[in-house]
Amino acid sequence: MFSGIVKAIDPLGSAYKFHDYFMAFNMRWLDFLSLPLGILLCTAEFISGFAVISGIRRKEGILGVSLLMLIFTPLTLILAITNPVTDCGCFGDAIHLTNWQTFWKNVVLAILLVIVITEKKQVVSTLSAAKEWLLTGVVVMLFVLFCIGNLRYLPLIDFLPYKTGVRIADQMTIPEGAEPDQYLTTFIYEKDGEQKEFTLENYPADDTTWIFVDQKTVLLKKGYEPPIHDFAITTLDGIDLTNQILYHDGYTLLMITKKLNEADSKKLLNGFETGRFVEDVGMNFLILTSTSSDEIRNYMNGLQFCIADETTLKTMLRANPGFMLIHNGVIEGKWSWATLPKNEWFKNIALGTKISKDNSARLLFSIFSIAVGLFVLAVILVFNIKKHCSLNK
Repeated sequence: MFSGIVKAIDPLGSAYKFHDYFMAFNMRWLDFLSLPLGILLCTAEFISGFAVISGIRRKEGILGVSLLMLIFTPLTLILAITNPVTDCGCFGDAIHLTNWQTFWKNVVLAILLVIVITEKKQVVSTLSAAKEWLLTGVVVMLFVLFCIGNLRYLPLIDFLPYKTGVRIADQMTIPEGAEPDQYLTTFIYEKDGEQKEFTLENYPADDTTWIFVDQKTVLLKKGYEPPIHDFAITTLDGIDLTNQILYHDGYTLLMITKKLNEADSKKLLNGFETGRFVEDVGMNFLILTSTSSDEIRNYMNGLQFCIADETTLKTMLRANPGFMLIHNGVIEGKWSWATLPKNEWFKNIALGTKISKDNSARLLFSIFSIAVGLFVLAVILVFNIKKHCSLNK
């Protein structure tokens, strides 16, 4: 259930992980299924766990968990051995596990699953089969709506390093005393037709009879890596604007669209109109994309287009297009295309008038999410109490 919930909070993150797997296993033709599969997987995980814990369609829940474990336990072993993708993504961006950690986690869960399957207690049903299926359907519907809400209004909980209130430059700094990457460098020399490897400590620096051939550098241990380590923005002409954005004492609104051709044209036009307005009131406005320079020229409209790494853009904001407001290097706000404030709000900000943004849609989604969580918790508690009472009788 936890795995399903954290994936549902960030459905695009799950889609990106499926994309990584399809690329790693040369299955790019399946990439269009990344988002549907991301939603399907988290829903299957959640509803299977819900069925087992609540006792509503418990046998089907055990079957669902068993199928998931049969699929993912051997898959995570393959990933641990081959390591095509470094992070399995089983807990989204909430918790990062190595592939070997994920495999052993699945082994532990498989042992617990065997206990659940073989336990002797009778499964007690307190509702008719039709009512249980109806209730299960309601939970599935609410959970899918929760996924869609996170897609539309941005994740309910931001697990990414680019959170509102963060000073980007501070998250790019390596603290004093932090452990650096550890590498092993070896040198290959040749003498009398025989090649031999040396280290920095014993290579034949003073023996001219050895001829240098090549050198190899291998990463032994990964050192400290700052939360933000790949933030770099350049113009189409190759001019670096990174420091200008990080240390500008005014406001900069970034429109983030990882691929222009993948975004809805109407949403792009709305973003462009907002960009022209904020420039008129004195703000900087930049469009960040990883689209090729040749393709960007099809969208040239007098606004400033900039190039950034696609992975960085995905990490900055889970929307296409999305918007990020930066003031003096601090992230002041993040919005999807659906929650972007009206022009009047930006005007007041530019004039120095601090006003609260209309968060009604976001607030309603938060209330809905809390209500769904309480409903699911209540169902689990009520049906476990009823099951306990029935067993005692």
